[in-house]
Amino acid sequence: MYNKKSGIIGIVITAILLILLVFFSNIKSGSLSYIENVFTNIIMPIQNGYTYLKNKISGNVNFFNNMDTLKQENERLQEENIKLAQDLREMEIMKAENETLKEYLGLTQKYSNYTAIPAYIISKDISNYSKIFVINIGSRDGISEDMTVISDQGLVGHVISVTESTAKVQTIIDTSSAVTASLSHSEDSIICKGSLNNGKLKATYIPTNADIAEGDNIETSGMGGIFPKGIIIGKVKQIENTQNVLDRYAWIEPAVDFEKVETVLVITN
Repeated sequence: MYNKKSGIIGIVITAILLILLVFFSNIKSGSLSYIENVFTNIIMPIQNGYTYLKNKISGNVNFFNNMDTLKQENERLQEENIKLAQDLREMEIMKAENETLKEYLGLTQKYSNYTAIPAYIISKDISNYSKIFVINIGSRDGISEDMTVISDQGLVGHVISVTESTAKVQTIIDTSSAVTASLSHSEDSIICKGSLNNGKLKATYIPTNADIAEGDNIETSGMGGIFPKGIIIGKVKQIENTQNVLDRYAWIEPAVDFEKVETVLVITN
């Protein structure tokens, strides 16, 4: 009987202990959850702020470091660009000088039967009436008035005034210019004058029996005391017939492109 009661009491005590264990276990678990919630609500924002601030500072440092690097790279590239621009200008100058020397050489070879001095044009006064060039040689180079000026393409004009280091050239397309010329296939003389017709020359005093046609070459006749014989002037572009055959005239397209010509020869003999 005692043993049976003792067994019942043991079972009751065991049950009570289990109940208490479960109870205390629940209390502990709840307390931990509460503490964890407090930690999460208080500590985590601080930690997040710290992490954000750390990343921000690190990002700013990287940003400023990158800015310094970009600035240095930009300065280096600017210096390289300046050097490349200088090199390019020097190459362009050398190229221009080389082209000028080649033109001089071509001119002197083409007109080797003349004693001539090469020059380049430093100024162009091209208006409706005046067509004047200034070249970079003058009296100290042996240049004087009335000397003939030619280019690789043909007749340019003649010297009308000289300084010590420059000379002024009246071109054949100047309205006050007149050149005694002839047809390349005959000895018929004509006069070629500057005009206002888009840089063309007006050929007048054409002999009545002269065989002149479009495309004919016109060259200097050697008469008049300025221009040597045989220098190309241009081609016949158009013939204008009139009621009086003595008044007929022709338009001559100059051989020289006066807009583009840059180098010339001054014939000194």
